Amino acid sequence: FSVAQLKQDSFLVHRLRKPDFQRETNHWDPKQILVFLKSFLDNELVPSVILWQSPSHVFVIDGGHRISTLRAWIEDDYGDGPISSKFYLGTIPEDQKRVATRVRNLVNREIGPYKTLHAAMIDPGSSSDELLKKRARNLATRSLSLQWVEGDAEKAETSFFKINTQGTPLHKTEERLLRERRNPVAISARSIVRAGTGHKYWSRFDQETI
Repeated sequence: FSVAQLKQDSFLVHRLRKPDFQRETNHWDPKQILVFLKSFLDNELVPSVILWQSPSHVFVIDGGHRISTLRAWIEDDYGDGPISSKFYLGTIPEDQKRVATRVRNLVNREIGPYKTLHAAMIDPGSSSDELLKKRARNLATRSLSLQWVEGDAEKAETSFFKINTQGTPLHKTEERLLRERRNPVAISARSIVRAGTGHKYWSRFDQETI
């Protein structure tokens, strides 16, 4: 799909979900985020995103960091913007705000904001920076390649663990938490780490159990 399909007003974005066996999308440091954006804008090789479609949503089996990096750049929301604020019910930790500012400053200095490249794409004469204009032209036609997992939810989960236990594997503790995600200790641990915000790992429980 194209960059346009990752904007907040696209139909696809509101169908995208992460399955509950996915890791947190917070493993890339600022340098990795910058390197990926440069690779994407310079038409370098970017691995395919792997998706699985359920009757109601499209789940990201592999490529969560790539998608979230592009979304953050497009929306200028690195964890401290309007979308994040709504997700975290208006309470964003100060540490998260500091990291978001650091990443934004790095990206804006090395690449520029999305809106700047978009303006250069619409009106090439608006900038004298040749590299920026080249990247703006690439942005007009660049897209993420997709691969689809065929089968049911169990097949999607099996595919995730096969992908992420080869090459750079999941941390043993992280893998255990994900595999045992429906057990009380894992639910409690994941909820404590996120301070009870974000994804409701306990959502399958009835009100009495909660």
